[in-house]
Amino acid sequence: MIMRITIKMVALRNSAARTLVPASGGGAPRRVREARAAAEQLGAFLEKRGLKHSRQREVILEAFLAMGGHVPVEALVARVREQDSRVGAATVYRTMKLLADCGLAVQRQFGDGQTRYEPARGGGHHDHLICTGCGRIVEFENERIEELQLRVARSHGFEVESHKLEMYGRCAACRRGKGRAARETGT
Repeated sequence: MIMRITIKMVALRNSAARTLVPASGGGAPRRVREARAAAEQLGAFLEKRGLKHSRQREVILEAFLAMGGHVPVEALVARVREQDSRVGAATVYRTMKLLADCGLAVQRQFGDGQTRYEPARGGGHHDHLICTGCGRIVEFENERIEELQLRVARSHGFEVESHKLEMYGRCAACRRGKGRAARETGT
């Protein structure tokens, strides 16, 4: 099982550079380095493609990284508009596609009609459990499942290039009638 720790990040501006730091003011140098690396990776990607580096793209990247997890684009649009009301939904969608194209984000569809993005993790593969009742998404890693998938692929003559495993069902809270779906219907 994976425990994900999310640190709320805020942008600090100075004349030399923009950096993300933990909202608590405490030290999380790895997160700061990751945010800087992401900004540099996006900048290099935009330059290589001959695209503009804009303030709006910076705001979108910062909001996406700060939200973490499996971010619905609509939620990201709302977060970005809190910071800059002039940023349109189309700009957020296009920027998220750019982030996916440059390897900073992974687009996900979990069967509920919402496009979600999660930060790309260097080298770390994970799978998902998705609750059909409340929409909760749980990430997990299991080496035995990974090994079994590779064995099955090899037995059929496949060389795996990539894969994803998504399991749909109802979480414990929804099965007990205490999930989001039950709360919304008043049951």
